[in-house]
Amino acid sequence: MEELDRPAAVAAKRSGSPKYNECAKAPRVDPKSGSPLLLLSPEEGGIRVCKPDEDMFYETTTDFSGYRFLASSGKWFLVVDSRSDLYIIDVFSEDRIHLPPLESINGGLYMVERVGSNEFKNGDYVVVWQFEQGQFLGFCKKGDLHYRDIPIRVDVRREFRGLKDVVLKGYSLYSLVTRNFIRHMDLSGGQDGFKDVSVIPRFPMWMPDTPRADFGTEGKKVISFSDRIAVTTSGEVLLVFTKAYEPFCERSRIFRVYKRDPKELDPNTYDTRLVEMESIGDEALFFDLGITVPADLTLGIEPNSIYFTRNDRFGHKNICIPCLIDICVYNIATRTVKRFHNLSNLNLKDAQWFLPS
Repeated sequence: MEELDRPAAVAAKRSGSPKYNECAKAPRVDPKSGSPLLLLSPEEGGIRVCKPDEDMFYETTTDFSGYRFLASSGKWFLVVDSRSDLYIIDVFSEDRIHLPPLESINGGLYMVERVGSNEFKNGDYVVVWQFEQGQFLGFCKKGDLHYRDIPIRVDVRREFRGLKDVVLKGYSLYSLVTRNFIRHMDLSGGQDGFKDVSVIPRFPMWMPDTPRADFGTEGKKVISFSDRIAVTTSGEVLLVFTKAYEPFCERSRIFRVYKRDPKELDPNTYDTRLVEMESIGDEALFFDLGITVPADLTLGIEPNSIYFTRNDRFGHKNICIPCLIDICVYNIATRTVKRFHNLSNLNLKDAQWFLPS
């Protein structure tokens, strides 16, 4: 089987050694806590569930060796096994949902979204995927026996052709297309199982011509960069840009968050760019998930912050723009990065934040 790409579109306290303490009895995590957790995929196989602020690892009931974790929604993950079978799995129990089979998989993007109920087994779900450089997005919902197609290159308005990034939020699928417009699909119904509810665009998602200078990065080498979209709790689509410099230190990674310029509402405006946001308020942005959530300090969700693991949440292989794992939390107000040095010596091939619920 060819290796898959993942998106975005679902404790034993260590001491001394950075390796997981297999001898210690790890407590079971409460999946309804709502606190941000990390799912880590070590090079040696399997997974680790970690709460990095407390340097805690949690026990899972299943051996997930041979699985690859592609996307998450709450405590549920879209996974693929060594036979290329797809499942939705609760990482804290034995519960799993078998998905329609794929004849073959050769890379692509994947995402899963819980809709309605707090539990997949009692509610609906949506799964979205794409083969690398494919001509369509495939999706299925609860009860489907096969995947349906959403064309992205043919039979589509010129402004909405192609795909650069995509976020699944409920039944709403938001995609950033090649020309930097936002396409919006409703997957709740329609003749083909979906409806294109995109607003005919006036302006693409263009960043300012002269972005703010990156303080403290003078003379440093750029080693990675990316721009992705994120959808807020109110449904507004943001553009998030990040850049990493060498060597890693407190100011070695920067983020910029942009939104639509209100001037676009003026019919006399003929050209406009996105405007940079100095704050996202009492929300936190999870780059891996492409969404914002309300901040809650009691749950460890910091306000006005960006939770990040890697610049490409689809895991695409790009020699020109390497995809580096950099687990951190970025404070937009102070423009500082908090890293978890207790994880720095782990040999990881993947990592992703998730919000168990």
